[in-house]
Amino acid sequence: MRSIWNGNISFGLVSIPIKMYPATEDHSISFRQIHTRDSGRIRYRKVCELEDEPVETSEIGRAYEDADGALIPITDEDMAALALPTTHTLEIEAFVSASEIDPLQMGDAYYLGTGGAAAAKPYTLLREALKRSQKVAIAKYAHRGRERLGVLRVVDDTLALHRLVWPDEVRESTGVAPKEKVTVKPAELDLADTLMETLGEVDLGDLRDEYHEALEELVAAKMSGAVPVAEPGEQPAGAQVVDLVAALQESVRSARRARGEEEAGEEGAEREKATVTHLRGRKKAAAKQAPEKPEKAEKAEKKAAAKKAPAKKAAAAKKSPAGGKKTAGARKSGTKSAEESAQEPTEKTAEKAAGKKTGAKHAAGKKTAAKKTTAKKQPGKRDTRTAS
Repeated sequence: MRSIWNGNISFGLVSIPIKMYPATEDHSISFRQIHTRDSGRIRYRKVCELEDEPVETSEIGRAYEDADGALIPITDEDMAALALPTTHTLEIEAFVSASEIDPLQMGDAYYLGTGGAAAAKPYTLLREALKRSQKVAIAKYAHRGRERLGVLRVVDDTLALHRLVWPDEVRESTGVAPKEKVTVKPAELDLADTLMETLGEVDLGDLRDEYHEALEELVAAKMSGAVPVAEPGEQPAGAQVVDLVAALQESVRSARRARGEEEAGEEGAEREKATVTHLRGRKKAAAKQAPEKPEKAEKAEKKAAAKKAPAKKAAAAKKSPAGGKKTAGARKSGTKSAEESAQEPTEKTAEKAAGKKTGAKHAAGKKTAAKKTTAKKQPGKRDTRTAS
C-alpha cells in the first residue's frame, strides 16, 4: 500500500512520525466514453483559450477569479510562504467523546502507520491512551492545498483518521422536512416497532453490492461474445394513497416470509394485537353506501306503535261503560306490554276485555239462579227461618 501523506502527529511535546494510507477504495467499474458511430475514444483535453491548443500538465498553474472575471495567479512559492503550522503536522487540539461528533461531518478515512522504528513507542502510547479513555482526538492538518479537520480513533491496533468537514460547511436542514402537520397514532408506532423487530439486526459484512456483481457478469458475458438476456425486473409502483397500518401489517408478514419465520400462531396474535385504522375518506364513503339495518327499522316501528297505542286506548275507554278504575288498570297493563303487542290492534284487545266482563256477569247470574232453585227444593229450612 502506497502512502499519500507523510508528517508527524503532534501530541503535546511528543512528535510521532507517521504515514497516511487510504482506508477505503471504490470497487465500481469505470467506463470510457466512446463515439457510438465508430466506437472511437472520447477524450478530454486541456486547451488554452488564447492559443486554442492543448497544454501539458506541467504548464498548468492556479489562479483566483475575482468578481469582475479577472484572473489573479497564485504560484507555488506564494503557497509555500503561508504561515501554516499544519503543513506537515497533524496537530491534536482536544480529546472528546465520539458521541459529540456529528456524522454529517464525517468524510474520507485513512490509516496512520509509523514513519520508522523510533515512532513505535509514542504511537503505541497514544493508541492505548485513546483506548483507556474511550475518547477520540480532534486534530488539524494540511492536505491537498488546504487545512483540514480530522478525528483520530483506534481501529483494532491501528490509529485511523477520519476527515471532517468544518462546522460551517454543514448545511442547515431548514425547509427539507415535510411542512404538513401529521399525527402518528400509537397503533401505527406499535406496528413500526414490530416491523423493526422482525427485520432485526444484520452483519454489515454480509451485505453485498448486487448491482456491481450483476455489472461484472454483464462485462464478462460481453467479453466472451455472449449476448446477455436481461430479466424483467419489478417496475416501481407509482405514488398511491394507501392505508398506512395495512401497509405496515403486510410489510411485517413479508419480512417474516423472507426470513422463514412466519407461523400461524404468531400471525394471528399479531392481527389481534394490531388494530386496522381505515382512512377517513374510505370510512365516509362506506358510511354513505351502507344500508340501514333491519333491527333499527323494527325498533323505529315499535316506538311509533307505542306512541299510537295510548291514544287508541283512551278512545276505547271513553266508549266503554266500565268504571274508571278498571280502565286505568287496563291502561297500565297496556303500557307494560306495549313493546310486545305494539303491532296488535288496540280495539280488539278492548273488545276481548269487554267480552270477558260480560261472561263473568252471566256466570254470576247462573250461580244466583242455582241458589234460588236449591232453596225451593228445601222447604224445611225456609219454614224454620219464618218461624223464627
